[in-house]
Amino acid sequence: MIDRADETRATWLATLKRFHHDPKQPASAAIWSPRLDAASRDELIAIQNEKLTALTPFLYENSPFYRRRFDRFGLAPTDIATVDDLAKFPPVDKAEMMADALDHQPYGTYSTMTDAVWAERGWMMFSSSGSTGVPRVFRYSHIDREYWSWANARACYAMGFRKGDTVFMMTGYGPHVFAWGVQYAMETMRLPTIPGGGMDAKARVGIINRFKPTILLCTPSYALHLGRVMQEMGLDPAASSVHSLLLGGEPVLSIATTHQRIEKLWGARVVEFYGCTEASPHVGGYSCDAPRPDGQPVATHLMEDIQIWETVDPESKATQRTGERGLTVCTNLMSESSPQLRFLVGDYTTLDTAPCSCGRTHVRAIGSFAGRADDLINLRGIKMFPAQVEDAVRAIPGSGDEFEIVLATDSGGLDVMTVRCEHPDGAARQQVFADEIRTRCEVRVTVEVLTPGTLPKTEFKAKRVRDLRGRG
Repeated sequence: MIDRADETRATWLATLKRFHHDPKQPASAAIWSPRLDAASRDELIAIQNEKLTALTPFLYENSPFYRRRFDRFGLAPTDIATVDDLAKFPPVDKAEMMADALDHQPYGTYSTMTDAVWAERGWMMFSSSGSTGVPRVFRYSHIDREYWSWANARACYAMGFRKGDTVFMMTGYGPHVFAWGVQYAMETMRLPTIPGGGMDAKARVGIINRFKPTILLCTPSYALHLGRVMQEMGLDPAASSVHSLLLGGEPVLSIATTHQRIEKLWGARVVEFYGCTEASPHVGGYSCDAPRPDGQPVATHLMEDIQIWETVDPESKATQRTGERGLTVCTNLMSESSPQLRFLVGDYTTLDTAPCSCGRTHVRAIGSFAGRADDLINLRGIKMFPAQVEDAVRAIPGSGDEFEIVLATDSGGLDVMTVRCEHPDGAARQQVFADEIRTRCEVRVTVEVLTPGTLPKTEFKAKRVRDLRGRG
């Protein structure tokens, strides 16, 4: 006799399979899956509603975390059967997951991966940790891997990746979804890759110079660092074989001075992956290759057949209308192991359902994603994101690529901020930096201008903020 957990799992997997269109190859010269990527609003909502109908019973029967949550709010799985019903279910935040991971070690109960499924078709474990360092692990199955590689291939195809391209993968293959997702997408697209983990910058420059990859995968910070090393070696990044930089791990398109600096350095275009481990194992947001008219903000595509994206009010967490800036919330509609229901990703953006000139019809994040709520700096009641400071620092001609924000409490008990940055003119530029930061962040800060090369170079995901407040 099949129990309810197995029955709902079978229904969920059958539903996912039904919407797995054009999985191995693109269906057109411009769009991988026109049936999905160019679907009408009504068609997309119908897909989401059908998936939700199968998802909520699956979560209730296979995730103790979600069962407890449904019960706590007095909801049955059938109460959330359409997109309009989502507001009944309060968003899930990372703190809840962290508590669950502590109470139910080692894996927590927030996923639908069981030990039996892991033993039968387990594929890979990824992890994410919050500000407290509590690890949240996510075990994924080979079914997840298949859907993941397909979704990421659709995204990379939208970025303009085609036969003849070679991707140089310049990240370590640790438990991070970004690099692995691109690796499997390239396998689906039958595009070659060059693994570049474990190399220093000079060795990677040698690979670029010798083997001529056309696409680099790394973080924005590392793209800047690698380009500078290339220049130090007497080579011009803009004259290299690279035509695109696929960046992730840090905001880039939302910070105009940073992505413009990278594009000028490399003479190549910047495209961006956006996502999170919790609502994986596939891309959340991605760039397209449609030209952007001058003065128009960047926009990040989101796949609505595999995820439902919302914004909520930062304080009340109430659902906002399309076009209102708020924090991102994601419901994952394409995973056997981690189909999160209303997970609070927590990045600020504004959603727009107007079709893109590339032909894709899914919702887009206008201005991309400028800052995560977790990263928000509150200095004496003035709130800002590290990205705002970054934009200010890199707006100064000749400024270095590295910077650091140090928060501390002075002897009088006042919280203060020091921005450490680099410029060859040293202290002569101190006031220029201070004025630019004050203009963009509306706060007075101390600026320490250092000799170029003083601050450590970023190899992976940059940590720009040191918060020393309240320490002695």
